[in-house]
Order: sequence, then C-alpha cells, then structure tokens
Amino acid sequence: MDLFEDKFRSAMTTKVALLNRVMHYLVNRKGKQMRPMFVFLTAKMLSETNTVTEKTFRGAAVIELIHTATLVHDDVVDDSNRRRGFFSINALWKNKIAVLVGDFLLSKGLLLAIDNGDFDSLKIISVAVREMSEGELLQIEKARKLDITEAIYFEIIRQKTATLIASCTAMGASTVDAAEAMVKKMHRFGELVGIAFQIKDDLFDYTDAKIGKPTGIDIKEQKMTLPLIYTLNNCNTKDKKWLINSVKNHNTNKKRVKEVIQFVKDNGGIDYTISKMEKYYQEALDILKTFPESPYRNALELMLSYVIHRNK
Repeated sequence: MDLFEDKFRSAMTTKVALLNRVMHYLVNRKGKQMRPMFVFLTAKMLSETNTVTEKTFRGAAVIELIHTATLVHDDVVDDSNRRRGFFSINALWKNKIAVLVGDFLLSKGLLLAIDNGDFDSLKIISVAVREMSEGELLQIEKARKLDITEAIYFEIIRQKTATLIASCTAMGASTVDAAEAMVKKMHRFGELVGIAFQIKDDLFDYTDAKIGKPTGIDIKEQKMTLPLIYTLNNCNTKDKKWLINSVKNHNTNKKRVKEVIQFVKDNGGIDYTISKMEKYYQEALDILKTFPESPYRNALELMLSYVIHRNK
C-alpha cells in the first residue's frame, strides 16, 4: 500500500499549479482505501507466485482515480459541502473547478490504462462507470414516485455501489492474467461484497450508534432503502399511505421521522434487511472458500466480515 501511495501520487501530478493544489488536498484526505486493497489481495490470492506486477499497481491506481472522480462529481450533484469530515472540493473551489477536476481525474485514469496497453483493465473500469451513471439516474427516476420495488432497489445498488467493488476484484484477477472465467467469478464476489456493503449502510439510518451520519438522514433525503421498501410492501393500505406521506411531506419533522423509524422496526423491516445482508455475505464467503487457504484469502475474508460488522 505504501508503494501504491507513491505511484498514485505521481499519477496525479500536473503542470497546472491550481490543479496540483486540489490534487494535494484530495490525496491527503483519502478514505479507508478498501478498493486498492481488494485489487491487491485478489491479485495475490490468484497469482501462482503470490506476487503482483506493475499492471496490478496501475489497475489499482485506475480504480482509485475513477472512484475519486465520481466522488468529486457526486458532491457537485448532491450540493454537498462535506466529504469524510472535510470540506468538499466544490465547497472550497466552487462547482466549475470541481467538475473540471473530476473530468481530469477520469481522463487520467483512462489514459493510465491506454498508455500501457491495459485494454482489459480499461474495459472493466469503463463498464463500471457506465453502470454507476445508470444506477444514479434510475434512482433519481424512481425516487420521484417512491415506487421502488425490491427488484429495482437491488438493481440500483448493484449498479451504484457494487459495480465499483466488483471492478476491483475483477481488476485484481485480470492483472495477473487469470482466466476469463476466474475474472468473472471474482467480479461476482466483489458484486456480492458491494451489495452487502450498501445494505449495511441502509441499516445505519435506523441505529442510534455514532456512525458519522445522523439517524434518519436517508428518510429526510427521501431515499428508498431496503427496510422502508420491505415495510411498505408488507403493511396495510392505510399504513402505507401514512408512510409515503411521511417520507414525501414530513421528512424534516424530527418527531415524524422517529415515528417512521419505529414503525419500520416494529414491522420487521430491520430483521428482514439483516437477513438479506447475511445472505449476500454468505454467498460471497462461499466463493472465497473455493480457493486454497492463504494469507490473502484470509485477508479477503476479514474485509468481507468488516463490511457487515463495521460501525461507520
């Protein structure tokens, strides 16, 4: 990871002073860096010599560049002033610069793959970017009517969240020349991890723990999460009308939001959501268990466990 940090920093340098200042700010406020870890651990698990190549480092850098670009653009779209407890790029430098910085990072990621002939890596990340965009737009389209079915919900989170983690594990496999079937298998593993990760995020809206976001924030933002979708689909017409009315018209009323949270809890929304998360966790674990035990498989198991047991 230290070696990756050096390579990633050098990939973000430019001749434009303003851009360098923004890049420096971004690099020094990085998150957990789960995505490059997924790339390296998958590559090491599948490599016959348990080593990674320069292509693996490039693959991890491409993922991180594209991921950072999407975060910068997301903050503009959401009009968000904070990211991981710090000011967002658009808060410090305004929307125009933030959009251009996101474009720069996107092009840097694509060129890093093209310049080195990593066309398999380029395809993996390009598919992820397309799906993330489609997932966001599908969510916007459905959120207006609050008519998201469980099937549509899973399609949205598969595209919005899971596809990028899937691209990490597929990228790790691809960079050590794993067979196409193995790349697909690891893509599925990453997809399952990503879906479980998002379901865990949904559950945070209904907990009292200090998790970095206030309880009920998804309800305030009219986001259709799995506990709410399940409850809407399994209550009577009168309660359903009350729930929809609460989310649509009373989402800033703290008392009403608390009542919605309690109603979801009382009607099995949380228990159902936890059971779904555990199902995806188990399916992902079953894929890992098909590989021989190694420090890298064990580390991936730990990361999978972290996804569903984390508290933020």
